[in-house]
Amino acid sequence: MQNHLLFHTLGDVVRDFGQSVILWQLGVLLGTLALAWVLARVARRALDAQRETRHGALRFGAEALNRALFPLLGGILVWISQAIAGQFIHTSLLELAMVPLFGIGLIYIVFYLARRVFGRDGSTHTWLSLVEKLVSLMVWVGMVLTVTGIQRDVLKWMASVQFRIANTHLTLLSLLSGLLWVCVTMIVAMWLGAALEDKLMRSRSLDANLKVVLSRVGRALLILAAVLISLSLVGIDVTVLGVFGGALGVGLGFGLQKIASNYVSGFIILIDRSLRIGDTINVSGLQGMVTQIRTRYTVVRGLDGIETLIPNEKLITDVVQNQSSYLTRGNAKATVQVAYSTDVEKAMTLLVEAANGVERVLQEPKPTPLLAGFGPDGINLELGYWIEDAATGTASVRSNVNRNIWRLFTENGISIPYAQRDVRIVAGTSDIMPQALTMTAGRAANEPGSAA
Repeated sequence: MQNHLLFHTLGDVVRDFGQSVILWQLGVLLGTLALAWVLARVARRALDAQRETRHGALRFGAEALNRALFPLLGGILVWISQAIAGQFIHTSLLELAMVPLFGIGLIYIVFYLARRVFGRDGSTHTWLSLVEKLVSLMVWVGMVLTVTGIQRDVLKWMASVQFRIANTHLTLLSLLSGLLWVCVTMIVAMWLGAALEDKLMRSRSLDANLKVVLSRVGRALLILAAVLISLSLVGIDVTVLGVFGGALGVGLGFGLQKIASNYVSGFIILIDRSLRIGDTINVSGLQGMVTQIRTRYTVVRGLDGIETLIPNEKLITDVVQNQSSYLTRGNAKATVQVAYSTDVEKAMTLLVEAANGVERVLQEPKPTPLLAGFGPDGINLELGYWIEDAATGTASVRSNVNRNIWRLFTENGISIPYAQRDVRIVAGTSDIMPQALTMTAGRAANEPGSAA
């Protein structure tokens, strides 16, 4: 028997066809496939039970892993059966069956890794679709070449096509194999990074900011290791990266200093925990809630729903008010002026009543009415009260309290005076003494909302 995998397999199957040995191979093939189907069904149930407790991204990727179970298990069982039966009979049909089984299994395994990398939110990504199409094309071409037995001739021809890049002599085979290794190592590194991030995000003992820092640093280190490994496999001397690293350092020092500053500031924010996702902040007049803390910028959603990207350097150098760091309640005041003829005690009681029953107005500490002072047109009263979850906004609460004050004052005949002004008009001629006329602007004090 041949030791290498499938050479002129299709011709061997045609030669064995019509003989009794083909029936034995067919029986072994059907038996192994039936056993693989049962084992795949059991493994799929176990995976489905675990997926119920996982989030959508893992379920999205595990679907491809479920589909890979049957061809992979079938290929392994057929390979074992071929190794055993090959000592007694021809196994050309079993060798032929291993090609699509392992090929299709490989396609679904790559689909699983790609969906974990490019489809982590449970949706289809553009890169995901491209990777799946390229992998499917390459695997199917490889299976066709293997079945027809011309794969060695194709590889020999690709090795004969030579060209030169700088001082390096390459062949078409070495170039394509190098690109393949780069893609494989990068996908594996990104998959490991995604798995590390998932594990860190599910941890309950780590701080949220620390989880983000560890996941990003871990992913960057894995990608760096993948690049170095892939370059070594291709045959590129990694010591040349020292020159590239020096040039990159110079570039960061001059042209990329702002970008580098934003990246460093992002890690500082995550490490010192000065800002967290969900905090309500005010920076340079922009007030909103932090929804994302990225490496280069922070996303702040304003009270109007518009998201703004703020460079991380600005959050380090500018004054930032974090309105949800310590207290979740805020103090508010309602100021109002009443006529001098008003019963002040009654007006102050109505002020307290206006704050009662308003949503998010705290009753402990209780709303407190104050006589703030005496103005030129009336008595200045003030109502101080506390609002729950003030970081989410206070405008609607203050509006409801003011509406209640206006309603209660109107119902109880308490007037809010208009400002009164005296206008003096001086008229006269050279031979007549000037006469002063006084006009007073104002409305009757007994009307609601009029001057006293």
